[in-house]
Amino acid sequence: MVHNLSRVVAQDKHFLNIMNGRPVAALSQETITVLCPSDGLAFATIPACDADDVDRAIRAARGSFDHGSWSRMPAFERGRLLTRLGHLIEQHGDELAALESRDTGKPIRQGKADVAAAMRYYEFYGGAADKIHGDTIPFLDGYTALTLREPHGVVAGIIPWNYPMQIMARVVGAALAMGNTLVIKPAEDASLSTIRIGELAIEAGFPEGVLNVITGYGREAGAALSAHPGVDYVTFTGSPATGTAIQQAAAANNRGVTMELGGKSPQIIFADADIEKALPVLVNAIIQNGGQTCSAGSRILIERRIYDEVAAALGERFGKLVAGPHDADLDLGAMINPTQKRKVENYVTSAAEAGINVIAQGSIDVHAPATGYYVAPVLFGAVDPTAIIAQEEVFGPVLTLFAFDDEQEAIGLANHTEYGLVAGIWTKDGARQHRVAKRVRAGQVFVNAYGAGGGVELPFGGFKKSGHGREKGFEALYDMSATKTIIFRHE
Repeated sequence: MVHNLSRVVAQDKHFLNIMNGRPVAALSQETITVLCPSDGLAFATIPACDADDVDRAIRAARGSFDHGSWSRMPAFERGRLLTRLGHLIEQHGDELAALESRDTGKPIRQGKADVAAAMRYYEFYGGAADKIHGDTIPFLDGYTALTLREPHGVVAGIIPWNYPMQIMARVVGAALAMGNTLVIKPAEDASLSTIRIGELAIEAGFPEGVLNVITGYGREAGAALSAHPGVDYVTFTGSPATGTAIQQAAAANNRGVTMELGGKSPQIIFADADIEKALPVLVNAIIQNGGQTCSAGSRILIERRIYDEVAAALGERFGKLVAGPHDADLDLGAMINPTQKRKVENYVTSAAEAGINVIAQGSIDVHAPATGYYVAPVLFGAVDPTAIIAQEEVFGPVLTLFAFDDEQEAIGLANHTEYGLVAGIWTKDGARQHRVAKRVRAGQVFVNAYGAGGGVELPFGGFKKSGHGREKGFEALYDMSATKTIIFRHE
């Protein structure tokens, strides 16, 4: 097992899968080169797994579930192991933060925030493991009916590249707390923290086959995993297009899924809002992780009588934003890869060519390597609600502003996309807070706030194109289990 990651990155550079309690290479011995988004340079390799590797990992998880002790282990003991893993993550926090930052291009402080959130997931689900109870149901005379919550079996977790450590934690925590076994497949662009935490799980004492981590391309390893008949449940975070493909593959085996598929999240600013308190939150909600966040607050709806004031204040802040290398710890880092950089740049160019007003644009640090994948943050004003940039998820540091005249129009604008993940409402009017929160179609609604530092306890998921099912909090434990009804006749 690897214990000193700086040594691995500097000398070894070869990361391995975690399968059946030990590190293993792909059966083909093929690898994928890992590039740092900050400079585009190679610094590690990961296994390039295929369908045979996927089958091997699933057999390990199946053997552990069917014949091992995990699903029959007392829930509090599973909880203790999850808590122990959280403590190991805390002990290796600096190492993990540096790894996550380098692998994804995000500023080091965001890597540290991801470590803190990951720790909380393992602590939360470690404590929650024995808190999920069944019910007794009033039934016919001479009968007793009760329900149990039982694990699905083998869960496949396909996680994205933007928050690999956090999203791994929320999948692993909930699935293992309920007694499932897991095969985790991280995105090929950012797999290193996932592998490292798989190593720490071995150190924590997890039984063989309980937590397996395999890496590879989505079109090969990911497709094989979602379609495998040995998987009992699939959870995925990523794009709607990929989510559709995964659901179709899982449907062939009649398997359940949890899908978190992105957003185009609005923040509504009413004239009575505390603008000074809102401004830093509005900016951070779009530049965090370079805007590569499913819950990014990418649309700001502003009551018309304060539109010019808020637009000018946001423009002043945007003009000062600087993107740069992860270890420079600036306002934002790089995009994850060249494809994502081009995608964001194309959205910006198309919007400007369509005549949408650029209020302000940040800059790229003069010391940033020319080979890095940087995009300067951009603020667009007076955007047509039907414009492409107003409707599609850019997944970059691009913010759009809209004006509205009354509450009804604000709600209409907020709901005027195919997504429904998160929303923010800024107003001091208590009645309006409740009215608007109930009418906005979003899985999470923040009032005079936005985001919650991971929000480990808060159920998370969307409406419409943003997906279905819920992660985080106790709701995730229900998704990661099934209800069994048992009826006793005792006449």
